[in-house]
Amino acid sequence: MTKAARLSPLHEEEWDPEIRDVFEKMGYETEDDLYNVLKTLARHPKLLKRWLPFANHVLFKSSLSPRAREIVILRIGWLCRSEYEWTQHVRIAAEEAGMNKSDFAALEVGPTDPLWSDGEKAALQLVEELFASKAVQDKTWKELGSYYSELQIMDMVATVGNYTMVAMMLNTFRVPLDDWLERYESF
Repeated sequence: MTKAARLSPLHEEEWDPEIRDVFEKMGYETEDDLYNVLKTLARHPKLLKRWLPFANHVLFKSSLSPRAREIVILRIGWLCRSEYEWTQHVRIAAEEAGMNKSDFAALEVGPTDPLWSDGEKAALQLVEELFASKAVQDKTWKELGSYYSELQIMDMVATVGNYTMVAMMLNTFRVPLDDWLERYESF
């Protein structure tokens, strides 16, 4: 059962000039072009404007491959029980990283699922440790270094941090799924 939004997404007629300018600079013209997460965060224009550059780096400018990025995002979304984050990124992962139902089922299990390569297991272990203790253990750090560059590991940590924060906002504000998103069966 879906709970009602605590903070509903703003409709276009509610956008002030500052937020309209932000959305237009992003290439959005109407509320139908925007995700509910952005329309909800539009309630706090200064927060949205300051968060967007970091989120843009994590999603579009990161040194991670699309597959590695989405593995990290989806696993933290699953651990945080963020239906919105998970559902949104299942779609992105399928489109941009060629991921499929087997990958998504394995993400529910985590690094112990046999589907993962050794490098993917190390990335998933990073997510597990950051979620549980907010730090990566030496053993995992060393293992990551066998598969990823220093920049990629830094981007993984930043990705987990960003999407943990996003999950907290999505879950707390109860941002509703966008109408066009298909609900994922395990949530």
